Order: sequence, then C-alpha cells, then structure tokens
Amino acid sequence: MKFSSYLDKNLIFNGIKGRTQEEVIENMLKEMSKKDSKIAKKQNEIREAVLKREREISTAIGKGIAIPHARMSKFNDFVVAVGILEEPLDVQVEGLNEKDEVKVVFLIVCDILKNKNILKIMSTITKLVMKYPEIMEKIKNSKNSEEIFDLIDSAKLEIGKKIIADDVLSPNIDPVTPDMTLEYVAKRLIVEKIAGIPVVDENRNFLGEITEKELIEFGMPKYYSVMSDLNFLTVGEPFEEYLINEKTALIENIYREKSSLCVIDRKAPIMEICFIMINKGITRIYVVEDGKYCGVIRRYDIIKKILHI
Repeated sequence: MKFSSYLDKNLIFNGIKGRTQEEVIENMLKEMSKKDSKIAKKQNEIREAVLKREREISTAIGKGIAIPHARMSKFNDFVVAVGILEEPLDVQVEGLNEKDEVKVVFLIVCDILKNKNILKIMSTITKLVMKYPEIMEKIKNSKNSEEIFDLIDSAKLEIGKKIIADDVLSPNIDPVTPDMTLEYVAKRLIVEKIAGIPVVDENRNFLGEITEKELIEFGMPKYYSVMSDLNFLTVGEPFEEYLINEKTALIENIYREKSSLCVIDRKAPIMEICFIMINKGITRIYVVEDGKYCGVIRRYDIIKKILHI
C-alpha cells in the first residue's frame, strides 16, 4: 500500500500557529477535530497521550520534521495529519544534543494494537525526509493542501507488511572516516551519548566501527596485557600517550574492521535482528546495502521503536 493512501487531504493543514510544541499539537488537534468526529470525541484524551509521549522523548527527527503520535485504547482507527507551521519552532532532536527548526508536523493517532502500522508509517516518513529532500523543501513552502498531498504521493513510497531492518535503523548516526582524530571521535561519543560510531571511506563504503574500548585501549601502555598486577602504574600515567596525541592521532589504525562486526541488509526481518542481539550478546548491528553504510540498529532502537513506540 502507498503511504499517500493513509493521508486524507482534509487533514493537511497550512499555517498552524504555536510558540511551543504543546501549542502546535493543541492547534493541530483543534483543526483535526473539525474534520474528524473520532478525533473530536477524544480530543482531550489524545492531547494528553501525545504530550505525555513528547515529554518522554522528543519526536523531532531533524531536517525540520517532527512526528508526534499516540496509541489510544479502543480508538479503532488510524489517522495521519500533516501540519505546516506558520513559523518554524525550535525543538530538541531525539537522540542528539542539538535543536532543529521544525516546519512540518506529521501527527499520528491510532489504536493501541496498531503498533506495526505506526512503526511502518514513521519509518516511511523518515525515508521521505532522508531520501527526498527536494520534495520536503517544496512541502515546507507550500500553502496548498492538494499540492502537499500530490508531492507526498509523487515519492511513491510503499508501506510493507513486515517489520524489517529498514524500519528500525537509526540513519542519523553520521559515520566517521579513518582520517578523523581521536579527539573528534571522543567528543562525538560524549555529546551524542553513544558507544560506537561507524567508520566509512570517502565513498561511504562501510569499513568498521570505532568504540569507547579502542579509545581507552589506545591510552594504555602496550605491555599492560601481559602484566598480572597493574598497581605499580601511577594515576594518569596509562593515558599520557592519549592526552599527548589526541589532537593528531588518527583512528585509521585502531578502529574495528567490519569482519569482526555483525552486518545485515535492509530487508532483514525484525525477529532475526532480535535473535542475534539476544543470543549473541550484540548491542549494535550495522545495516549495509551494496557495501555502503545505511544506518545502525541498537538495542535502544528496538525498545524505543517497537516496545515503547
């Protein structure tokens, strides 16, 4: 089924006002209530559910887009509304230590048992944003609901039946190249609160990953692994090499190569991914297509996008 099949032209709104996320959501729901009686009957309940989810984790995904949503008990419907904001709104981006100017809001309300559907829709919106930036720019600047619908329809995005790797991967973890310094990588790990970063070449071919372990290991003396007692080492001494070289030393000789990592393609089913993570104790799986890095799936992504969507 095409993504545009989930859209109702009557639920595409221009000029949504709001100085905060709460005001934007409130105003969108008011407009939706005028067009949909189910939304009108449960407007207050929906507002509380959407805002509760928003307070837990921001639904801004970057590139000027946010996807607030709620799953409602006994709602028996699936509603997707699109709102173009009158003025961009500064919102914290989920998973990143930065803000984004949100201009387009996709507000989703569905039944609590429609977990797979809402995940597929959110994944498809992310694909629209990442793969069709020129379409998204036109949508942001459009003042016509018909035109917005036609623009989304022109992307010809399909909603698949099964949950696959492509639906749960995190595409916004930017890779690094081997010529990056230890200092740069360390700052990324701290600011983004992640344990590892994918490594690619200049053509985005997947090479491996650099993690916290490699950075710490770099600072340890080379003989530590054969010593049974490290108490003789003074505090700070093991990391002198790191502190001296962090601004100039490159990761090219210390990152983990892809042969030692778990790599899957975009169509791998979700149960295969979960099986690998649980039975092999793997916390990160890299998604690669034709040798090129597409994204990473962490245990965090499984919990956030499937168990606590």
